[in-house]
Amino acid sequence: MAYDEGTAQRVREYFEDHPYAHEKKMFGGIAFMLSGNMCVGVLQDGIVVRVGLPSYEQALQEAYAREFDFTGRPMKGWVFIASEGLAEDAELHAWIARGEAFAGALEPKW
Repeated sequence: MAYDEGTAQRVREYFEDHPYAHEKKMFGGIAFMLSGNMCVGVLQDGIVVRVGLPSYEQALQEAYAREFDFTGRPMKGWVFIASEGLAEDAELHAWIARGEAFAGALEPKW
């Protein structure tokens, strides 16, 4: 599965000065990890955001968001945001910040 390199670069730029962020190939795209926990990924022409269960239903109500269904079963706590909802940096950054907030609250995996 391919991913949009332009979107990947925009996410890289968001995390470029973050001391605990790194990128990893995952799901046929690129995942951005915080202290070993995935927070956001670039997949196809959109992004996957780990919002967690408490914020999941609310996130699904937002424009351009849908369930992340990678394996044939939706992954609860994760949403896919279509590229139309990421056109402006402010939109992309808002979604990344949600994933960053969730993953940043988890115990480090390293």
